[in-house]
Amino acid sequence: MNDHPVRLVLQDDLRRSRLTVFFRLLLAIPHLVWIFIWAIGVVFAVVAAWLAGIVVGRVPRGLHRFLAAYVRYLVHVTAYVSLTANPFPSFTGEPGYPVDVELPEPAQQRRWTIALRFLLALPASLLAAVVGWGVYSGGGSATQGDGTAEGSFAFLPLGGTLAACAVLGWFAALGLGREPNGLRDLGAYGIGYGAQTWAYFLLLTDRYPRSSPDGIGPEWGLPEHEVSLALNDDGRRSRLTVFFRFLLAIPHFVWLLGWSILAFLAAIANGLVALIRGRSALPLHRFLGAYVRYSAHVTAFVCVVANPFPGFVGAPGYPVDIVIGAPERQRRWITLLRTFLVVPALIVGGALWGVLVVVGFLGWFVSLALGRMPSGLRNLGAVAVRYLAQTNAYWFVVTDAYPYASPALLPPPQPEPAPFPEPYHDGSDEPEAA
Repeated sequence: MNDHPVRLVLQDDLRRSRLTVFFRLLLAIPHLVWIFIWAIGVVFAVVAAWLAGIVVGRVPRGLHRFLAAYVRYLVHVTAYVSLTANPFPSFTGEPGYPVDVELPEPAQQRRWTIALRFLLALPASLLAAVVGWGVYSGGGSATQGDGTAEGSFAFLPLGGTLAACAVLGWFAALGLGREPNGLRDLGAYGIGYGAQTWAYFLLLTDRYPRSSPDGIGPEWGLPEHEVSLALNDDGRRSRLTVFFRFLLAIPHFVWLLGWSILAFLAAIANGLVALIRGRSALPLHRFLGAYVRYSAHVTAFVCVVANPFPGFVGAPGYPVDIVIGAPERQRRWITLLRTFLVVPALIVGGALWGVLVVVGFLGWFVSLALGRMPSGLRNLGAVAVRYLAQTNAYWFVVTDAYPYASPALLPPPQPEPAPFPEPYHDGSDEPEAA
């Protein structure tokens, strides 16, 4: 259920023009220049809106309209540059683009949240960065009084999920003439969360951004997969174990390292068996499946996505669990080329690891304060854990089903079949004629 006033509207058909895809960054240059120019006016507008909001408790309609158009324009341009949408956007931020955003009308807001908005928006901005284009770590260089260098730090880019989807989508769209559904949806989630963050930061609403994938707007697709997520977490967290979470996880880190070495050797053996038989050997499938589950349990524990201390054998039943099917037929050519085919999934998985780090960082503070993990952060972390488990299962030849990047937590509910009509007393389905 999504009751957030800022909603992403997704009407993209996945088709892409190879010509415009190839030159996408060049074509976007006028928009990037216009965003910079428009942003200068936004700085003055948001200061004026901030002062007015503190006084009257709401943003004046004219300023609200100006800032809302800027947020919509950001969504359109971001979707275009990241290949989440195909048409060339207009320069006005008018509604109607295939990846669009619904924004609320001016409404009364709490003055204290307006006064502290820039500070309150920092956690959401950090998460928006890692599900968007990424963040930079590091700093400049420091010098002593005599001019000699005391130390230096390089700027290290940490790519976000939207950046990963854009790079991989560029190659896919050039080859196929369409954007893969999972990549498009994951990129759209990053855009949608970014839109909620911008709307909050620019005082268009006082509703905090919702990190849960089902809180963005669209109903994401999630096809059946041999590696799926089972979520049975109630959100409660022990403050004591949260505070010492990293220290408590050290035995698991040691055990996971040793098991990873054995899993790598088992994956090689399993690959040879799959090349000959066309399916995994059952003992190796069970061993590697337990490793995939155990890795997911430890990841969920460390990142505060789950609460109980995990077991060391990867047994099913953990609150954030991975369900792995029985050995299925695998295509030999996929098994043979597995190491190369897994590279795109590893890129997306690396971006989602960044998301998990931020989820764990923010969840640590919130869980210490409230004794609960916010459901939005928990759900986003569970989606990342599932994708990493699917990548491990694919890489270790447990399945040849490729990891699916959708941000959906669970498959959308299926409509219930229409009930059969009650038979009448004579056994027919029609009433007797009068």
